[in-house]
Amino acid sequence: MARRILIDPVTRIEGHAKISIYLDDEGNVSDAQFHVVEFRGFEKFCEGRPFTELPSITPRICGICPVSHLLASAKAGDAIMAVAIPPAADKLRRLMNLGQIVQSHALSFFHLSAPDFLLGWDTPPPRRNVLGLIAANPDLARAGIRLRQFGQEIIEVLGGKKIHPAWAVPGGVRSPLTEDGRAKIRAWLPEAGATARTALDLFKQVLKKHGRETQIFGNFPSLFLGLVGPDGEWEHHGGKLRFTDSSGSIIADQLEARSFKDFIGEAVLAASYLKAPYYKPLGYPDGMYRVGPLARLNVCSHIGTPKADAELKAFKKLGRGAVTSSFLYHYARLIEIIACVERVEVLLDDPDLLSEDLRADAGINQLEGVGVSEAPRGTLFHHYQVDRNGVIRKMNLIIATGQNNLAMNQTVAQIARHYVRGNDIPEAMLNRVEHGIRCYDPCLSCSTHAAGQMPLHVRLVAPDGTVVREVTRS
Repeated sequence: MARRILIDPVTRIEGHAKISIYLDDEGNVSDAQFHVVEFRGFEKFCEGRPFTELPSITPRICGICPVSHLLASAKAGDAIMAVAIPPAADKLRRLMNLGQIVQSHALSFFHLSAPDFLLGWDTPPPRRNVLGLIAANPDLARAGIRLRQFGQEIIEVLGGKKIHPAWAVPGGVRSPLTEDGRAKIRAWLPEAGATARTALDLFKQVLKKHGRETQIFGNFPSLFLGLVGPDGEWEHHGGKLRFTDSSGSIIADQLEARSFKDFIGEAVLAASYLKAPYYKPLGYPDGMYRVGPLARLNVCSHIGTPKADAELKAFKKLGRGAVTSSFLYHYARLIEIIACVERVEVLLDDPDLLSEDLRADAGINQLEGVGVSEAPRGTLFHHYQVDRNGVIRKMNLIIATGQNNLAMNQTVAQIARHYVRGNDIPEAMLNRVEHGIRCYDPCLSCSTHAAGQMPLHVRLVAPDGTVVREVTRS
């Protein structure tokens, strides 16, 4: 008989989710679905708040990537005020975002994903985690922890604390970098660069042993979306939007964030709180696209720093056109860490970082504003509509994890079809299915919002355990 295998919860990701694997009568996988089962209501309960408060409220969506929401929210506020922020403020925001990318990528690689491919897919679950990695390779684990600390140090030096800094505001930022802060960040650079190099060299060795995973862990054609600069260079907090296809061809370029509704649609799935954005010209679901480090390296022509550009050149040789294997998200993260360390080093020499000219002041000049920035997991949109007093009337967040939703579903189905057969399903096989989700490093706290009525299932249970009444709203 047809049956379902349930992986609940999916482990070593940020947030709560499960995976359903559906088997046909012969025991072969017919389908697989990734379900996000937690709900966050930020889009609704922020209505009625002044837009100036949102850079302090929206970072509370997540403790892993609060800076991403802080910066996207501040940029949406810039648009409502219709101001160009001072150069110093832009450079300081960029510096903080570089720190955010480093700390998040280090967490994803060393803490969440590396136990699988460094310790082994078949390692028993009690040892297949960051504690097992510490026991097996304490120097590498410590270096990974320290690399994340470097990124958090940048955030704390600028914003006053590592998590939820109330620092970026509509129109700019609250405070500059200090000389002491610059010296503190600079002192970290040699160690951070060395750790990133070690991790990248290690992963290149991993790839030699994991050709099968590279071929089947989310390896399929799709579109890719990311920000690029005017010359197509890698961008993380400015520029404009570019879509490329799996052949590497540019299909849409220099798109303005404020016009995102012209090219991004949002579908709602019955099996998940996670929305499913798609590229509108191709429709749903053919307009599936991916965002994040893999996408950013696919859409850019170059990075603009020597070490990262050398690695990007080697990386692009792994694809015929675009690099399409989601297992290579790990590779892309490590290249981006190298790029971030190089860019931090260059930025620290900029005298504007110490400037006191940090904020443009204005009133409500637009009733709608869109802020876009590259979060570690991919392109992040904050879209606000306000009244004449600057109070939020409507708000929409398009999160990186949501934009990867269709691709994540296809990834778990692809892996499940390869590994799952009949009744004999070892735990290590299911772990490979889970790892397909870890490739994307999803942030589920950030990404779940309601569109329309919330589904609801309520049971009234008597003291003896019998169900007195049951009400379901789909």
